[in-house]
Amino acid sequence: MLGCYPARPVNWKGQTMYSNERSSSYGGQRSSHYQRTNQHHGQRQHVPEETIRTEKVQIERKTFIMTLKDNPRGRFLRITEDVNGRRDNIIIPATGLDDFADLVAEMAKTSEATPEKDEEA
Repeated sequence: MLGCYPARPVNWKGQTMYSNERSSSYGGQRSSHYQRTNQHHGQRQHVPEETIRTEKVQIERKTFIMTLKDNPRGRFLRITEDVNGRRDNIIIPATGLDDFADLVAEMAKTSEATPEKDEEA
């Protein structure tokens, strides 16, 4: 059958593993950071966050939510992209917001100054 894996163990670089397992460059040992971070069955500890400001913008079929927050580790901007219920986030520390804003402004200027390519050509 196509797409089926063998039920028997496979020997890979001296390690016995089953077909749905993958070898690790760390010899199968997980780091202590991984163990501390995921010690509660994959759940992270809750860090209290204070929302300072939230703004939302709809661009074509995407919704962007920008939330300025503060927590014990510092201030940050969380940008959430929501496309039909699928969400992706990026976090920008407040110390980099000016550089990030400058870069976005430069990209907008470049986009306006550069003609779009004709897809029919």
